[in-house]
Amino acid sequence: MEGQDEQPKSRVVKVDSVESWDLYVSRANNQACPIVVHFTASWCIPSVAMNSFFEEAAAAYPDVLFLCVDVDDVKAVASKMEVKAMPTFVLMKEGAVVDRLVGANPEEIRKRIDSFVQSIRVYVA
Repeated sequence: MEGQDEQPKSRVVKVDSVESWDLYVSRANNQACPIVVHFTASWCIPSVAMNSFFEEAAAAYPDVLFLCVDVDDVKAVASKMEVKAMPTFVLMKEGAVVDRLVGANPEEIRKRIDSFVQSIRVYVA
């Protein structure tokens, strides 16, 4: 039963409705908190493979909100954000999309998140 242990300290927030999406995004905007979103699908192997990487990234950047959106569960959000392939990673600041990356490329995503966070820290400081 090793794989059955839940990780209680997940920093990735699963978005399960349009209402929760709106709530998290508006809360983050009010607090000037940057957002990184992983648009995924349970049937998409590359998306599922990126889940543990996304958890690690969330742990590495405690001042960033990490959201996970299953495109089949919350189609309206995926459509609104113009997600056409999985996985798609979207970096947002103040409600606006700052960067977008399509595909399972951990190195590139890590680079972009790091650069995004650094630019915000410099901006805020």
